Amino acid sequence: MNPDNLTQIIQKGFRVTLGATSFLIETVQDSTKRDENLNKLSTDFNQLTEEWADRGEMTEQEARNFVDTILNQQNSQLNTDSTTVSSSPTSASGFASSDVQEDLLELTQEIANLRADLQKLQESNSQN
Repeated sequence: MNPDNLTQIIQKGFRVTLGATSFLIETVQDSTKRDENLNKLSTDFNQLTEEWADRGEMTEQEARNFVDTILNQQNSQLNTDSTTVSSSPTSASGFASSDVQEDLLELTQEIANLRADLQKLQESNSQN
């Protein structure tokens, strides 16, 4: 068996399955198309399979376009974010500058002091 034929068979099977799924969803959701779709089931199976394959190919293309759009939006957002990040002061290793680290340590110490004060107040209130 030729690998190209196998790939084409698998791809067509995927598209037929995808088309049949969209056919089923359309049948369930759209009451106006329900009778029409149910009547199609009595037609030639090969013709129905080809229709499902075409529908699956269309659905596959729409999904690819959707995913490409999402990825392009994320890439453009990442490019914008990386431009913003690269303009901020950072060292060669990518870590925040020492000023930012010092500020962070000071804030951490201040939070620890506030916690200690709060705990002392709670203890003194509970004793009263």
